[in-house]
Amino acid sequence: MASMRDFQPPQFRVPQFNFRWFWRGILALLVIWIAFSCYAVVPAESVGVLLRFGKFQDVVPPGLRFKLPLGIDQLVLVPVQRQLKLEFGFSTEGAQNPDQPAGEPEAEESMVTGDLNMALVEWVVQYRIEEPKDYLFKVRSPGQTLRDASESATREVVGDRTVDEVLTIGRQEIETETLLRLKELSKRYGLGITVMQVQLRDVHPPHAVQASFNEVNQAQQEKEQMINVANGEYNKVVPKARGEAEQKIRAAGGYALSRVNQAQGDAGRFNALLAEYSKASEVTRERMFLETMTEVLPEFERKIIIDDGVKQLLPLLNLDQKDNEKGK
Repeated sequence: MASMRDFQPPQFRVPQFNFRWFWRGILALLVIWIAFSCYAVVPAESVGVLLRFGKFQDVVPPGLRFKLPLGIDQLVLVPVQRQLKLEFGFSTEGAQNPDQPAGEPEAEESMVTGDLNMALVEWVVQYRIEEPKDYLFKVRSPGQTLRDASESATREVVGDRTVDEVLTIGRQEIETETLLRLKELSKRYGLGITVMQVQLRDVHPPHAVQASFNEVNQAQQEKEQMINVANGEYNKVVPKARGEAEQKIRAAGGYALSRVNQAQGDAGRFNALLAEYSKASEVTRERMFLETMTEVLPEFERKIIIDDGVKQLLPLLNLDQKDNEKGK
């Protein structure tokens, strides 16, 4: 039987760590990271702003672009072909513009008009990034600056007009003037942005006076309708009266012209006859007598020929009976 001195405990081998494979793995990961950081893809609607150690280098067009790895070069994507928009007084659910705040829009839509009334104005500004370098580096927050400039310009334009103009007929003029002022401010600040359109989405009075405003608006519409009806009657009656008056004036002018021409013709005929009469009075008198009798005698129904010395009138020819028989 073995003694306790001959008993030996089991031996355990501690595995040795292979640092060679560890560094090989680290090197492989580093190579993969360098390989993936050597290029970037610029989408078709964007351009890439190349930064080297944080300093601007160039603006690269869309496509696959290579750059220095390990964070030496950075490529910032700027969507120059996308039309962006800012909403004021409201916010569309799911909007992706980072410059569109998620707060309550009631403070933006409340505006004071030039006649010290209040109106609730909702509008949209559509813009596009024109200069990527200026957009990224010239102003700290170009989107927020554009938002503040748009709100300032809109309030200034609305404040120059009455509440009736803002709510009814002045909307197109407000959009145009706000767009011009906003373009000027964007150029002055160097935002690198081109403002495309300013559109008033909805303009209405405060809810407390909405009913009263609707009544006033309805009365205004009825007034305009009555004016349009009156103008329609005016346009129908007045041109007709003017046409009739013009027709009568032209008829009177024609009649006057015909009478003048006839009088001038008679006068010319008399002068010609007078000249002939002065040359041969007897012959002219005889001719005038015969011409007059030629015109007068056919007008008589019964014709009687008498002599100057006849004491009694006797019909010599029964012409009427023959004429009647011929007529039958």
